[in-house]
Amino acid sequence: MKLKYIFASIVAALTLVGCQKEADHYLDEIKVSSSYVALSTGVGANTSITVTATDSWYVSVDEKTAKWLTVSPTMGGAGETNLTFSASAGEGRTAEIQIRCGEKTQRINVIQGVATISNATCAEVIAGPDSKTYRVSGVCTSIANTTYGNWYLNDGTGEVYIYGTLDKNGGTKNFLSLGIEVGDEITVEGPKTTYNGTVELVDVTVVKINKSLMKVEEVKYINEDPEVTDCLDVPGGYVSFLLSNKGNGLYVDVPSDAAGWLSINSVAGDVVIFANEGGDRETNVTFRTVSGGKDYTATATIKQKGAIIACSVAEFLAAPVGTALYRLTGVITSVANKSYGNVYLKDFSGEVYVYGIGAKGDFEKLGLKEGDVVTLVGQRGEHNGSAQMTKAQYESHIPVATVTVDEFLAAAESKEVWYRITGIVEKPTEPNTKWDIETYGNLNLRDESGSVYVYGVSTGWNGASKQFSTLGVKEGDRLTIIGYRTSYTKNDYKLNQVGGAAYVSHVPAN
Repeated sequence: MKLKYIFASIVAALTLVGCQKEADHYLDEIKVSSSYVALSTGVGANTSITVTATDSWYVSVDEKTAKWLTVSPTMGGAGETNLTFSASAGEGRTAEIQIRCGEKTQRINVIQGVATISNATCAEVIAGPDSKTYRVSGVCTSIANTTYGNWYLNDGTGEVYIYGTLDKNGGTKNFLSLGIEVGDEITVEGPKTTYNGTVELVDVTVVKINKSLMKVEEVKYINEDPEVTDCLDVPGGYVSFLLSNKGNGLYVDVPSDAAGWLSINSVAGDVVIFANEGGDRETNVTFRTVSGGKDYTATATIKQKGAIIACSVAEFLAAPVGTALYRLTGVITSVANKSYGNVYLKDFSGEVYVYGIGAKGDFEKLGLKEGDVVTLVGQRGEHNGSAQMTKAQYESHIPVATVTVDEFLAAAESKEVWYRITGIVEKPTEPNTKWDIETYGNLNLRDESGSVYVYGVSTGWNGASKQFSTLGVKEGDRLTIIGYRTSYTKNDYKLNQVGGAAYVSHVPAN
């Protein structure tokens, strides 16, 4: 049976053990001497049960709600094993562990002290111990996930993240059935945990919902371009909000960091906000009203379409971190993660790390690979002080096949098909060829399969010609380029060669 409340004493909890049905903890594959464990509240609290298994088993513990609890050992084999539960001093904590043996799962309920629900402010929740259950009331300030019900609750003393919200029947993944909206005043109860520094109430039960007296009914963007309807256009424009206000008065709060590009034009029925010319950016505005001494709010996001800036990698690296959009084209020099499309992109000016292309799986679906030339649009981000492109979206790419010299020479001539070749830089010996690694980069490239003449090499993708010497490539170095298959004919002599070659990398001979 599922308990909503644990009786207010350890003795009562132990009584439950006696009335628990035998079938609850007596499986054929794995048996436990008790399916309920009660720990005292003092320092060094511990107790044990006996596990009898027919095969190997292991313990599964929810790291969020049971990190106060230590179970030892966490795995075992066939036969009898003493399973010990221990905890530091604490009060009013509950947890569930699972012992899994084959396809069977035995559940053990653990309590420490009296499991009571404390009425608290957000500040008291933040300062309180983990695993304790709290009841707290506050305003929903934003919703992060509408399936599980992950959202933020603020009561003026602080803000707590709600990680999972149960529906009216205690079910999960049904948050939308509750009808909770930003601005509503909600009372919830649930156990506290701290995850990566964020204070959370986990899988909360909703006790009460007071609908907000302020609601944004409609958002309408008014631009010079009538086709841009979901955001403000680059030249600027107006955004109109139709509000439902059942309180006293109407107040509009524009964030200070947006005051330079947003201004309130009118507050009469509709709220109209004017935006000046600018690039890709967004902010949240808050609408407030008052009733019965309480503030009720609603928030809305204003977005402005960004002008995409086409630039080199070097220019991108020099740009500030922000939401402006940049277009980069370069060679994929290496792939760090195929599933997410984490790659290094290089052009004539430098190399940058791209933290993911599109959604998970898009990189592989597009058939992208190392050596391809790809065009991406994304934002300038940064991680641990290192620049990177974030939120990258694919625009186009040129497939590039990595081949040997012999395979390249066997291919048909075409300026539409690109190849990546690696070989040793040598002086050409064929008729009608020129050796020039100072200006043009005319040279022979040799690998184990053969040799081919390269008619000039630029400094990289979209790079300059006649500046080969700036690359520092010498005779005998191992050079990687990309180019297409072409030829040159003079006096009935046909010379097969690499055309449109662009530098990728080189390794010095010494």
